[in-house]
Amino acid sequence: MIRTQIQLEEEQYNSLQELAARQRTSMAELVRQAVSRLLETSGAITDEERHRRASAIIGRFHSGQSDVSTRHDEHLDEAYGA
Repeated sequence: MIRTQIQLEEEQYNSLQELAARQRTSMAELVRQAVSRLLETSGAITDEERHRRASAIIGRFHSGQSDVSTRHDEHLDEAYGA
């Protein structure tokens, strides 16, 4: 990560500080999330980068169920109460 410095309006700072406390995270993490969303919506993040990020999380989470690949629709129905 690269350290940087920004200036905020006092109201922005106070609101960001309160939000960080409520979410139990740092102000820096909230700023990083906001910058990521801005870059994604502005088209600054390429499709290649989106693909790289999506590929990086493949296999990192486990449901504990062995039939998810064949019964994914049923599992989603159960999860969303449909």
